[in-house]
Amino acid sequence: MSAALTALGVIPARLTSTRLPKKVLREIAGRPLIVRVYEAAKRSRDLAEVLVATDAREVLDACARFRVPAVMTSPDHPSGTDRVWEVAQTRAADVYVNIQGDEPLVTPGHIARLVAPFRERPDTQVSTLKIRLLPEEMDNPNVNKVVCASDGRALYFSRYPIPYDRDGRGVVRFKHVGLYAYRRAALEAFHRLPPSPLEQTEKLEQLRFLEHGIPIVVVETDEPTIGVDTEADLRAVEAHFAARS
Repeated sequence: MSAALTALGVIPARLTSTRLPKKVLREIAGRPLIVRVYEAAKRSRDLAEVLVATDAREVLDACARFRVPAVMTSPDHPSGTDRVWEVAQTRAADVYVNIQGDEPLVTPGHIARLVAPFRERPDTQVSTLKIRLLPEEMDNPNVNKVVCASDGRALYFSRYPIPYDRDGRGVVRFKHVGLYAYRRAALEAFHRLPPSPLEQTEKLEQLRFLEHGIPIVVVETDEPTIGVDTEADLRAVEAHFAARS
């Protein structure tokens, strides 16, 4: 990793989840999901350190069993971004990388793409990833979509299949991969600002940045992930690990 940029990996891990209860503790090939995410993130050479930020003693204890560094954060945070903000109050870094606690297939390549804009464009405040949307994902509201400007900045995120191809000319659509990197100033702004109208409408927290004029640089990846939100997702990830062993 370049000595000129220090990146800290933070894995927010909230115990309560609606669609898959206590999902961060569900086992995947003999290890809790949160441990699998940590082990995947730890392979990145772009991160000086990786830690879990949780709101539950149960998650802290699970991490301790596998020697995964973890810290307790407030149970009142409404989002993972707020949890990363709390970590940033006591741990200095140039960039904070938010690795979702349900993304066990995160790769060093994903993290390298997240961090690269901060080296190449020092004015970068927030970065995230996109990947080509599969036809079967187009109408799924649980798959978030993104459209970007020609310079790579996000124009909008939606659960709706944007852009709308009015004349049926054919269009490439992109899925948003929910991994982020931020400067501390962007985290401070996010935490300070109230939820924005579009954010509340779409239930997509990243829209708060856009509505308040904080640009998000979006980098394309060709490495798919599986965010674990359902039992089906869990089985798919288990199959992936079984195939690797």
